[in-house]
Amino acid sequence: MPSPADSELSAIDAAAEAVRERFPNFPPVAVVLGSGLGDVLATGGPTLPYSEIPHFPRPRVEGHSGVLEVGEFAVLRGRCHFYEGHPMEAVVRPVRMLARLGVRTLLLTNAAGTVDRRFRPGDLMLIEDHLNFLGGNPLRGENLEVFGPRFPDLTDAYDPGLRKLAISVARTERIPLRRGVYAAAPGPSYETPAEIRMFRRLGASAVGMSTVPEVIAARHAGLKVTAISCITNLAAGLARRPLAHAEVLETNRRAGGLLERLLRGILGRMR
Repeated sequence: MPSPADSELSAIDAAAEAVRERFPNFPPVAVVLGSGLGDVLATGGPTLPYSEIPHFPRPRVEGHSGVLEVGEFAVLRGRCHFYEGHPMEAVVRPVRMLARLGVRTLLLTNAAGTVDRRFRPGDLMLIEDHLNFLGGNPLRGENLEVFGPRFPDLTDAYDPGLRKLAISVARTERIPLRRGVYAAAPGPSYETPAEIRMFRRLGASAVGMSTVPEVIAARHAGLKVTAISCITNLAAGLARRPLAHAEVLETNRRAGGLLERLLRGILGRMR
């Protein structure tokens, strides 16, 4: 009987093979778009719904269309989340599939609430580091040796060269770009004011419910990673009204143009 690690690797490889059949010349760069950002970065290339990829987790949250689009670069329009009930290995299966397809650079985006009183909804934040409060790690269990070592180093989880490039593009394009630490909380409830005060004291600038598992899995597999948060709301205790997912989606739709300019600038200078 195959071990859980063998079964997971078989699922990853089945997904990769199905995508390879559709896209024989898969690009080495991929972008994952977060909540409400599904219309950003159109490539004009063919698409493949996640539902047609074997063993591929399907998002169940509004704002995540669940489509893979492939042109000069690959775009994953939507992600699944740990809070949806997916096991952690399913959350990172798309990233591991990308690694099996030869992707070497991964750009991640997400929606996040600001913990920093200086930030405002609509701001973009370059993630420089993270705090993992999800209560889980995608590398837990038997190590998948084909991807990387048992104990990967996360000192430079967010590639310094890519961060420098993002800052340079933002300066050239006159795009305001904040920088900070992203705290990943399990959700799906928003954080309490006390939790937000804790995150601020620990050095976080923004808080969200995704991205960190993907970063860990990508670095384990040797991919270079950079990530950008779209600040969609003031976190609990900073806002005067209740938090709502509709506000997250609307803010990301409005900020999408700015994010697209930044991403296209980064992608254009990576060639």
